[in-house]
Amino acid sequence: MGNAIGAKKKSAKVMKIDGTTFKVKPLVLAMKLLRDHPGHDLLESDDVKCHGVRARPLHPTAPLKPGKLYFLVELPLRLQRRAWSGNLQVSAKERLESLKIIRRSMSDMSLANEASAYATAGDVEETKGGGVRMRVRLPKVLVEKLMQESKDATEAAEKIMKLCAEKDCGATRAVHQTLSSVKSAQQEKHARFALAPDEIIG
Repeated sequence: MGNAIGAKKKSAKVMKIDGTTFKVKPLVLAMKLLRDHPGHDLLESDDVKCHGVRARPLHPTAPLKPGKLYFLVELPLRLQRRAWSGNLQVSAKERLESLKIIRRSMSDMSLANEASAYATAGDVEETKGGGVRMRVRLPKVLVEKLMQESKDATEAAEKIMKLCAEKDCGATRAVHQTLSSVKSAQQEKHARFALAPDEIIG
């Protein structure tokens, strides 16, 4: 009669985030262990050493290999993207708000582009008193929007002037050119001398 020595099967070891460990039967499925720990995932220790925080959770149908160490962790949920896919259920109110935001941003961008296009087409005129008058063409929609957002006409005028000052680079150069031409004309006017006829001595 001989003695039969049976080899003891190694069990898998699972470690929690607080450092406590417990053993599980070999080749047990991951989902069986996760049933008792909802919201948690299993990470293989070798995968964590190689990839760190990018380690992928163990698949629910994957067996726990004997002699391996696994980490039982609670991974944060990823934020859901606002994409209109068939699987993602989004309420009609959220869709409407998102469309409003998109349209509002697109309208603001178009108004800014129109304002810059019209503002650079300003006319510069010289008045009788030696001053300079500048005409700036703005779209009616932009003027109405500025009037609605302003408390009174003075605030609206200030916003329009600020917009013109920021956008109207071409008209500003024209103003400087007109001012310089006016100053040079005034200097020529003051420094003009009448030529006397040549005196003929007989």
